[in-house]
Amino acid sequence: MAAKGEEDLVFESAAELFGLLSTPVRLKIISAVCNGERNVSELLEQIDTTQPNMSQHLATLYRAGVLGKRREGTQIFYRLQSERVATLCRAVCTQVATEMDAQDSIPASERLTRAVHR
Repeated sequence: MAAKGEEDLVFESAAELFGLLSTPVRLKIISAVCNGERNVSELLEQIDTTQPNMSQHLATLYRAGVLGKRREGTQIFYRLQSERVATLCRAVCTQVATEMDAQDSIPASERLTRAVHR
């Protein structure tokens, strides 16, 4: 069993990670770069947001070590740096999508999400 201080650190670290992943735009960015690097223009084609908002989220994910980047001329290409974060995102998003598809067959007490929005 982890000591009290270690246990607190685990929960604090998990909360920090979930906070980082708490916006739909960041989840969409992670999904978009899972299969290869993308530049900002390509991400903006896939994700409905403004360029300044996109840049802010990319910077946050980069500083957290989730994304890596490289410059090619005037373009900056972003790539997935943390496969573990992508695995976590996939698992949670897949579970939520499954619940949305089968909302009548999963008891409310067992769902990850309480209200399913369509």
